[in-house]
Amino acid sequence: MHDSSTTAIDALTRQVLASGHPFPLKRAVARLSDQLIGGLFPQLAIEPAEDAADLSRRLDDARRTFGDLVRPFVGGSAVEEVSHGLVRALPHVHERSLEDARAILAGDPAAESLDEVIAAYPGFLAMASHRLAHAIHLLEVPLVPRLMAELAHSRSGIDIHPGASIGRSLCIDHGTGIVIGETAVIGDEVKLYQGVTLGALSVAKSAAGTKRHPTIGDRVVIYANATVLGGDTTIGADSVIGGNVFLTSSVPAGSLVYQTSGYRVRRHDVGFDAADFVI
Repeated sequence: MHDSSTTAIDALTRQVLASGHPFPLKRAVARLSDQLIGGLFPQLAIEPAEDAADLSRRLDDARRTFGDLVRPFVGGSAVEEVSHGLVRALPHVHERSLEDARAILAGDPAAESLDEVIAAYPGFLAMASHRLAHAIHLLEVPLVPRLMAELAHSRSGIDIHPGASIGRSLCIDHGTGIVIGETAVIGDEVKLYQGVTLGALSVAKSAAGTKRHPTIGDRVVIYANATVLGGDTTIGADSVIGGNVFLTSSVPAGSLVYQTSGYRVRRHDVGFDAADFVI
């Protein structure tokens, strides 16, 4: 029995090793994300930096962590170039993320301070993580930005593909269940509520590499659980999309899109009819 088990394990080992290449470990990507976000935003640091020199050291540690992660994909000669590309992008990520935080603070009456938004709001965490992942995506590094996006998804409940292009001052209110697809384009000063989906009309593999997700204009508000689908779908600037709307076609600027609904109130002791059981 022992020999049989050993033979089976040996065969399984060969099968596993032949099935793919080593990937960056998720815990290494989590470490990188924590290093970067904690370095840019002290409110989210595991331990606060002692001074400017300590913060510089931590950010340089993050650069080296990133280099170790990308080395299998970009080759030894390009590691330094890609690593410095990330460092050059960090001031832009920091500035844009602070704009997101200010938009959340301005848009949510329950938010009492910028520190609270940065430390406690999942919408801010999702966007700061996305802006980092998007910067790495633009460096044409495979897999790492996708793993960063999934880490942010698991922590915030908000799923943003690193390829999505998002403008300034995005306000995500609550945020749980938001999905933003790879080729979505979002303008400036947009506000999204929980459960919003910016998705594709088709998930056929043949559509890879095409514009599959919608374009959202500046200052658009999309309320809870609305679904906007399709690469040709454009929501014009200053539009409002109501809750639970299902939209697959473009609307002009300044539109108000909502669905009508009805309900009945009656005493339960009068009995039920067939319509009461429609699900």
